[in-house]
Amino acid sequence: MSDRTNILDMRPADAVARLRAFAVEHGVEAYRGNQVARRLWTTPAASFADIVELPAAFRGALNTAFEMPRLTLATRQESADGTQKFLFRLHDGEAIETVVIPDGKRVTVCISSQAGCALQCAFCATGAMGFARNLAPWEIAGQVRELMLLDPPLRPTNVVFMGMGEPLMNWRHVAIALTLLNDPAAIGIGARHITVSTVGVLPGIEALAARPEQFRLAISVHAPLDDLRRQLMPINTKYPLADVIAAARAFARRVTFEYVLLGGVNDTPDHAVRLAELAADCGAFVNLIPLHPGGGLGFNRSAPHATAAFARVLRAHNVEAAVRKSRGLDISAACGQLRVERLGRRPPAGADQHADVHIA
Repeated sequence: MSDRTNILDMRPADAVARLRAFAVEHGVEAYRGNQVARRLWTTPAASFADIVELPAAFRGALNTAFEMPRLTLATRQESADGTQKFLFRLHDGEAIETVVIPDGKRVTVCISSQAGCALQCAFCATGAMGFARNLAPWEIAGQVRELMLLDPPLRPTNVVFMGMGEPLMNWRHVAIALTLLNDPAAIGIGARHITVSTVGVLPGIEALAARPEQFRLAISVHAPLDDLRRQLMPINTKYPLADVIAAARAFARRVTFEYVLLGGVNDTPDHAVRLAELAADCGAFVNLIPLHPGGGLGFNRSAPHATAAFARVLRAHNVEAAVRKSRGLDISAACGQLRVERLGRRPPAGADQHADVHIA
């Protein structure tokens, strides 16, 4: 990266103020700064040279003082069902994945918040690759920006933090990225259309709950008993189920439970009853997820009849539940699968090697 100021890492209000002052310093009207700001995220430009509504000399000055870094598109795959998966290279050679899922008028983009993941969930391809680093705010929101720069552009209606990494263990940068995604002066996606998914990092849940915007929260449960959850998700040792459920109960908005069904592991009627009790305790909606065959790491998908029976038990206990439709089965659509295929694995890192969760 250069010594120039990365204007994409700033919150929108800060970027506008900086650009307006810069415009005046360089002998042009302050409103030129607003013109630049709109081309950062709202109608993004690939470079300052492409903001042709600006005087040429001012474009040159901007390019000298600031940078608008890009993610490099390494691989793009498209499924027969319309799902698309993108592998983006970062400036240091790391790579992250982004998935676009069209569904009628809705276009959901699944974004990454870290390069790799340290949590080592037993069934997750991302955890198997090891942890490299947290993503910067511009790298997180920049995944959506890159989609908007495509020809033709892809503009999402919904964003979910369900790609590579644990977003609430990169809270400082995710907090800024949420503002970039939501602020009308940036990308402008409604807060209720942005979901942050977590394994249950309690300080991060508290930080998200303290935000004034109505961002959605999804919690990866995947097992309704501590012993089993600890086997599947080692983080349960630090954040056990009882504490996670209490945080969900205290969250101001309805929470979704994400539950990957693993054949013969967590998909029995007894598991369904225990999960129903947890969901009823905090009024959660349950999203049942068939295991993607590319991300199984030795686990098997639950049989269709077991999945249907599991959902029936939840509904019989007055818990709203849905079975997520599997998408992208003919491409490397499991989280982390494409990254592992292209770049291989690295030695796993422990969860204590993450950056601290910062609530302030």
